[in-house]
Amino acid sequence: MSKTTILPPAPPPPVEPIDLKEALEERYLAYALSTIMHRALPDVRDGLKPVHRRILYAMRELRLDPAGGYKKCAKIVGDVMGNFHPHGDQAIYDALVRLAQDFAVRYPLVDGQGNFGNVDGDNPAAMRYTESRMTAVAGLLLEGIDEDTVDFRPTYDGTNQEPVVLPANFPNLLANGTSGIAVGMATSIPPHNVAELCNALLHLIKHPNAHVDKLVEMVPGPDFPTGGVIVEPREAILETYRSGRGGFRLRARWNKEDTGRGTYQIVVTEIPYQVQKAKLVERLAELIEQKKLPLLGDARDESADTIRLVLEPKSRSVDATVLMESLFRLTELEVRFSLNMNVLTGGQVPRVLPLRDALKEWLNHRQVVLVRRSRHRLQKIEHRLEVLDGLLITYLNIDEVIRIVRFENDPKARLMARFKLSEVQAEAILNLRLKALSKLEEIEIKAEHDRLSKERRDLKILLKSEDQQWERVADEVKATREAYAKETVLGRRRSSFADAPVIEIDLDQAMIEKEPITVILSEKGWIRAMRGHQDDLSKLEFKQGDQLLRAVKAHTTDKLLVLATNGKVFTLAADQLPGGRGHGEPVRLMVDLEENHAFVEIWVHQPDRKFLIAATSGHGFVVPEEEMVAMTRKGKQIMNLTEPDEAHIAVPADGDTVAVIGENRKMVVFPLAEVNEMARGKGVRLQRYKDGGLSDVRVFAKHDGLTWLDPAGRTFTLPFSELRDWLGERAQAGRLAPRGFPKSNKFGRSS
Repeated sequence: MSKTTILPPAPPPPVEPIDLKEALEERYLAYALSTIMHRALPDVRDGLKPVHRRILYAMRELRLDPAGGYKKCAKIVGDVMGNFHPHGDQAIYDALVRLAQDFAVRYPLVDGQGNFGNVDGDNPAAMRYTESRMTAVAGLLLEGIDEDTVDFRPTYDGTNQEPVVLPANFPNLLANGTSGIAVGMATSIPPHNVAELCNALLHLIKHPNAHVDKLVEMVPGPDFPTGGVIVEPREAILETYRSGRGGFRLRARWNKEDTGRGTYQIVVTEIPYQVQKAKLVERLAELIEQKKLPLLGDARDESADTIRLVLEPKSRSVDATVLMESLFRLTELEVRFSLNMNVLTGGQVPRVLPLRDALKEWLNHRQVVLVRRSRHRLQKIEHRLEVLDGLLITYLNIDEVIRIVRFENDPKARLMARFKLSEVQAEAILNLRLKALSKLEEIEIKAEHDRLSKERRDLKILLKSEDQQWERVADEVKATREAYAKETVLGRRRSSFADAPVIEIDLDQAMIEKEPITVILSEKGWIRAMRGHQDDLSKLEFKQGDQLLRAVKAHTTDKLLVLATNGKVFTLAADQLPGGRGHGEPVRLMVDLEENHAFVEIWVHQPDRKFLIAATSGHGFVVPEEEMVAMTRKGKQIMNLTEPDEAHIAVPADGDTVAVIGENRKMVVFPLAEVNEMARGKGVRLQRYKDGGLSDVRVFAKHDGLTWLDPAGRTFTLPFSELRDWLGERAQAGRLAPRGFPKSNKFGRSS
């Protein structure tokens, strides 16, 4: 019985220590470079990302020319994935579909047959159901690719070759635009009108140092596939093209249709680029339901082959421009399309290019393509002329050539020695058919020789003259401009330019349904808004220990200003106040106010008005009401105070005279002109006190006299002629109030 030999286990492979930081940096950098160069950023020369370039090249290999037949997209996707692009088939198909969508690409590169999706955002049919071929624009991008115009590199598996860039006899980068997000950078380029681009290119050929202002005269802005109206100011557009970064405000195109009897409806015929119509309609319906568009009554989609979105105003009195401005603010009827011309220059360096540099890069690429194509053609011509020279020798010595071919053991070597031929010429003679020995064939060869000799001379002159090269490039640009002129269906400009209308009406207020309300503020800072203008407030209920401080008649479109004892003024939107049922809500939930302070005044904001604001110390000043508005929770500090002084009162400065009464019941009357006007501060002394502080202030006009409310709510007026005993200067102590003045030492407030 044989013994089994047990071998010792193999030693484990040696562990190689790796620094984690270096490993992460190296791997992440490799990933970032791959994403930037091979996925997200386009090449400035042909405006394509690798997946789009591979799709077009694969379609060319399948002979899907613009004049040829269609093939299933599944076949195209399979070839792209198997031969050039080792990624998911769905990603390739999505890229192929987008190249065929005339609402997504300004100049489609793929001619699709079948369901390729729509502007509503519906998905295309599966790739097994759709067919496609290249468009004429794609043909221009690939034109001359067989003539050594661009470099090729091995595919991912090394079994094939793919172009590094396309010859691109079409300014595709700016004409079709692109977008992408790489690692640490992104690109966003809107589409443009190719006829306008060609005009700018021709100007650059003549004036290489042309200023961007001149170029923008020819390329005034983007031209989106879905049309729309660009409302970006020209100065902003200039700066955007000058720096390569910026954006464009794009609005839907609309018109007003009269529906009779003073009513109308708005019809939207073009929506902004990359906005899905179905989602836009859904958003409009949602805002109507949430009552955030009080000016809009209804929205419906009546689109068929063209877009027709009908918007009905709430009432005939609604101004159409104001309605549309409110919709532009809240919906995607207006979008901002950014421009970030971050592209690969030289095939591998990401750079943000201004408009002029992007156009120059394409022109330089076209010059390189022209030179390479000319050299390639020159080589072909010289080879053919060499062959023709050999054939002409054959015709001149036909009998000797036939003898050598028939009887010599090595006719090729003998021909080369006898007639001093090259190997290429000898090979061409040996491959000559007997039929080609006719006299007519000899004449055709001489004619071809003369024609090719002339073409060779022209090519050599072209390769030596840079001016001629640019002339040839200009001719190609002119041909493109003619093919896609603005008079053609595809070339006409779709996006127009306009200035955004200046709306004097406050849009924020216009979007709120105007209803009368009565705002109730309690002494403990609880607020509510009751519907309608209430005169009888006797039935109001408050929390235990609380009572009415102020009742203000307002509308839901108003802003309310609230003064606190710390000298801050807060702004509240009337439409955001809690309803009149119950006790309301604390104002502290809406603004930031410390616990040791309270609210003392509330009033409806009127922009052109001025207020006299005063503290318990008797100091005060006049402040424009517009200076008190603050749309933040923190409010705006208007009065500077030193404890224990508090802001006590704010009254409209409507008049020319001030009456101040203190807690000591003494009153002084003086001209309003003696009170300083400022936006913030402590103010000047209005009245001097030995004990107590300020009780109330009123500003009035001399000719109207001084008025106050008696305890019964009746108005009592004291003519100015009877106020002589209280007339004085600011900061005086004053005299005891007139007989009949309320014991509360208050002038009273009317709602």
